[in-house]
Amino acid sequence: MSEIKDRYDHVIIGGGIAADAAARAIHQRAPEASIAIISADPHQPVYRPALSKDLWSGDDPDPDSQALHTAEETGAELFTGTMVTDLLPASHTVVTARGQRVHYGTALLATGASPRHLPGVKDPRVAYLRTVGDYRHLRDLATDGARVVVVGGGYIGTEVAAALTRTGAQVTLAHSGQRLLACLFPESLTAHVEQVFTARGITLRPGFRLASIDTGHELVLHGEDGSTLTADAVVLGLSASLNTALAAPAHLTREGDAVVVDSQLRTSAADVYAAGDIIWFEDPLLGRRRVEHVDHAQTSGDLAGRNMAGAGEDYTATPLFFSDLFDDGYEAVGELDTRHETHEVWNQDRTAAVIHYLKDGAVRGVLLWNTWDSVPAARQLIADSAGGALSTEEITARIQPG
Repeated sequence: MSEIKDRYDHVIIGGGIAADAAARAIHQRAPEASIAIISADPHQPVYRPALSKDLWSGDDPDPDSQALHTAEETGAELFTGTMVTDLLPASHTVVTARGQRVHYGTALLATGASPRHLPGVKDPRVAYLRTVGDYRHLRDLATDGARVVVVGGGYIGTEVAAALTRTGAQVTLAHSGQRLLACLFPESLTAHVEQVFTARGITLRPGFRLASIDTGHELVLHGEDGSTLTADAVVLGLSASLNTALAAPAHLTREGDAVVVDSQLRTSAADVYAAGDIIWFEDPLLGRRRVEHVDHAQTSGDLAGRNMAGAGEDYTATPLFFSDLFDDGYEAVGELDTRHETHEVWNQDRTAAVIHYLKDGAVRGVLLWNTWDSVPAARQLIADSAGGALSTEEITARIQPG
């Protein structure tokens, strides 16, 4: 790794997909511009969804196969394992933990999020899954026959549990709800997912709220209700916390822990942009929101990079997200929230569905279950239904499942 210079045209803080997309966009628009990517992660940028998907089910489990080759393909200088401790917008400077002061023309905050840890628990048998290092560690823990408990029945917990069955581990999925993925899916789908998970050898423990973990010879998980689970390894999928420690000292406008950006992904500080998980942005279809999925990281990183290089364009994306759970897969747009009214359309053999999530008569989200090539139609449906402009019959007729 080369020595970091005193000044770059563009400094990107973070080393994920948003950072990669921004570097590519800058390089495409301004190929002579100097770019520094400063990442606390010791590994180069990779396609992170593969850490809980393809690397467990494909032919190549090596995470190096998912490298994005950002530096090689953009000319950016990549500094891994390097923490930025201060962002100083007034002097257009960032400061690293080693005391290096780096001046920038524009800067991008693309620092993403980190898994929430259980306070007071530091044991190598308690794992998370966010980075390449996490993936390698979990691979070492999930040996054939190992008792692995995954805590968390949401998006990441279900993916991890499904992935671990490929290793021969004995997998238990403990979650606080009564039905798996009940916050996202209606009962028709949660029942199907639970049946599939059970058939694949996963033991489900609903209603389990983790209170503590004893780290003796074996791990003992204590639930708030006094129940216990024993394990050789534990994976915690307890949602994520945003990596926005730089924002408050830099006086960036925030909402909660997230950074507020304008339509061009500019923060409240001159020449400082933000992208990915950490931003509150204006979705053209759904209003102000925050999204933690790869499509948003990619598209917002790309737009931020273009604007750092002078494009002056608005962010007009309504991001999608996707997952595969054994033989089932889905794509989704908008708010998958079962507190909304839901309408289901199934194919004849009930292997594919389109689920609509409505609030005040307007479609706020669309789940495409085993239904493909329909994301543009789903976005158009959300737009056309605004203000209750479509009847239920018109809504359910728009996209056919399968």
